[in-house]
This record gives sequence, structure tokens and C-alpha cells, in this order.
Amino acid sequence: MQSSIKKVISSLESYADPKRVESNKIIAPTKMRVIGTTTTSLRIVSKELKEETKTLNGWEKIELAKQLVNTGIFECQLMAFEYVHKDKKACAELTESDIDDLAKNLDNWGSVDSFSIFLSGYAWREGIISSEKIKSYWQSDDFWIRRVALVSTVALNLKSQGGTGDINRTIEICELAVDDHHDMINKALSWALREVSKRDKKTVEEFIRKYENCLSKRVLREVKHKLEKGTKN
Repeated sequence: MQSSIKKVISSLESYADPKRVESNKIIAPTKMRVIGTTTTSLRIVSKELKEETKTLNGWEKIELAKQLVNTGIFECQLMAFEYVHKDKKACAELTESDIDDLAKNLDNWGSVDSFSIFLSGYAWREGIISSEKIKSYWQSDDFWIRRVALVSTVALNLKSQGGTGDINRTIEICELAVDDHHDMINKALSWALREVSKRDKKTVEEFIRKYENCLSKRVLREVKHKLEKGTKN
């Protein structure tokens, strides 16, 4: 596996763009090393890794993903999350312990949202982890981890990711966030409510009315616009 990891890093470095590194400092600052690979190039390297490791079993693929995360490289982390999510063998072997092991360096919106939709949200939807596990993220002093709880609800409802809709579990998590006015939490709460409103507009309207005096102006503006006009803004 180490040879595969070295090959991935080498491939990513071959696509490195210094301008991308600088823009990442503004768009998604992180303590991890950023190579500066574009999304298009990242997909090329991901495809190469998928082909090279196609004979591995599910457990081995999960272990490879953990090693990618452990490199402390931003692009390797993103690859790891999607690598597991898009592999049926890996998903079939995924456990709560694996989710915990993969939840490292979640210090920017790109990493958090990728982890939440591809891993924690998926695992929640499929019964690999419980609602209590998702709620435990909300107990964190780290707003990035609290954001995981909210964005995980998106995986329950986002059709393109296999979500079929789960208004009850979504609202239960959203209710935890009504008094948390950190900008990254507000953005995630707005996203969660807007996504589930596609499934159950009435319940979201009731949520907004109930918590209108607590919710941030951003959440109220974006969700109300979605309910009335069908768009965020």
C-alpha cells in the first residue's frame, strides 16, 4: 500500500499549481499540506488509483484510505473520502470505527463537507452509525465538527448522493443548531434546511416560523427565498 500512496503523491505533485496553493489559503485554509491540484487533475489521479487497486478487497481499500488521510495532505484526504464512498466493496466493509479513523484534519469546509456527505452522512443513512453518533459531533467545541452533524443530513436528502429523504432526522439535528450563530454553522444549517425543503416544504416552513426569533438573518433569508422562489438567492 505504501507504494500506492507514494505514487499518488507523486502524481498529484506532477499537477501542482502554485496559484492553486495560494487560492486555497483564502478559499479553504487548512493546517494540512496543500499540493495545489485542480479538481480535474485530482479526478485523473483518483481514476489511476482506482484502477491500480481494483483487486484489493473492501477492508484493504478502507485501510488504504486511512493511509491517504494519514499523509496529512489535503488532496489525499479528499481522495480518500471519495475513494471509499464510490467503491461498493469498501462501503460493504465500512464500520463506525473506520469512520472515526478517517475523521482527521477536518479543519476546512472542503474537507468537512466531503467527509460529511461521502462518509458520515452515508454511514448514517445506511445504518452503519446511529443518530446518537451524529449528535455526538454536535457536542464538540470545534465548530467544524459541529458542522459535520448538519452536513451529514444532506446525505439523507440529496438525490444525487442516493438520499431518499428523512425529514425527521434532519429536523432533529437542525434544532440543535438554531442558537449557534457561527457563520460556518449558519451556512450549513441553511443548506440542510434548503435541501430537505425539496422533500417537505411544509415542515421547513413550520420550522422557520417556530425558530424565527433564534435563527440568523442568513438562514432566514436563504431558506425563505428557497421556499418562495425555489432558489437560494
